[in-house]
Amino acid sequence: MKPQEKKLTFLLGAHTPSGVASKFDQLVNPDDGSRTYIIKGGPGCGKSTMMRKVAAVFEHDPHLELIVCACDTDSLDAVIIPSKKLCIVDGARPHLLEPLYPGAVESIVDFTPCWNEELLHSCRQEIVSLAQNISRCNEYCCRYLAAAAALLGDSYRLALGCVNIDKLNGYLSRLSGKELGKKGGQSGKEKVRFLTAVTNKGMVKYTDSAKKLAQRIYLIGDEYGAVSRLMLHHIRAEAIANSYDVVSCYCPLAPFEKLEQLFIPALSLGFMTSNRFHNFDLEISAYRMINCQRFTDGEMLKEHKKRMTFNRKAATQMISQAQGLLGEARALQEELEGYYDAATDFDKVDELTEGLLAKLARLP
Repeated sequence: MKPQEKKLTFLLGAHTPSGVASKFDQLVNPDDGSRTYIIKGGPGCGKSTMMRKVAAVFEHDPHLELIVCACDTDSLDAVIIPSKKLCIVDGARPHLLEPLYPGAVESIVDFTPCWNEELLHSCRQEIVSLAQNISRCNEYCCRYLAAAAALLGDSYRLALGCVNIDKLNGYLSRLSGKELGKKGGQSGKEKVRFLTAVTNKGMVKYTDSAKKLAQRIYLIGDEYGAVSRLMLHHIRAEAIANSYDVVSCYCPLAPFEKLEQLFIPALSLGFMTSNRFHNFDLEISAYRMINCQRFTDGEMLKEHKKRMTFNRKAATQMISQAQGLLGEARALQEELEGYYDAATDFDKVDELTEGLLAKLARLP
């Protein structure tokens, strides 16, 4: 069984309408004594394997968190061990990471001495060509996602105009009173993640992570994202104000404003949007189902049905094209990795890995 099949698994990077969005600033808190090891190296030279070996050492830690790569969901971007205030992260593109506090917080794990640079230099034309083609695939993928986001954004705005705000606010007031009793103390903290993403394997969703965070999950059925967005932002604000830490998961098509899933681990409570793009109904045993149609004017919504149906179908095609391009990029990436695989001394990589594991074993 792969580690991500039994551990908390999320993404911190995702293809979005504006490019690859990065949430890697969420890895650790530099003020609490955390340490980050940033791996520097090329594709296919063992970075993900090193992180899996680190994860294996801490596999019994219930809070171990695996961050998968949106470009290749079989690879890892990071391993987070909260109990050790420790993180190991791939610092290569597309999320280039550099130390902000070198030595004090971050340290570099450098794979470049493990390469045969002359061999790589002799293949430079092929490597450059592959890298450029991969970049083009990713660029065009994000353009298709931008088109999908524009279409779905139009439906969102139409649906928003049909929401009965007074009715929704009344429901949210009752729900907050029932579920979010004031705990007291300082405001809660927020951890931001992606639970879903458009990847080379299609639309992925890490349902098992949701189940690990919450035994009670409200499933919010919302095709257009208007009611659910208002609902989740309200619950998030209430939870933080009432001193609860939250895990906020955003939509990759609107990665900075559209909240789609929210978890309050201290209450083992979750709220998840379910629709045709990521349907959780068959995978989650819902504690409660919330049908967002109850908060909308059905007659007003019906006036926009033809336009919204067109938007949904066209957006589905755009997302399908984006997924196809990520599949092409992955095939090119595997070819690129072959050059680095051939030029890497994996005995040196193993020595580097053992050295890191020994260093981690000495940490308190």
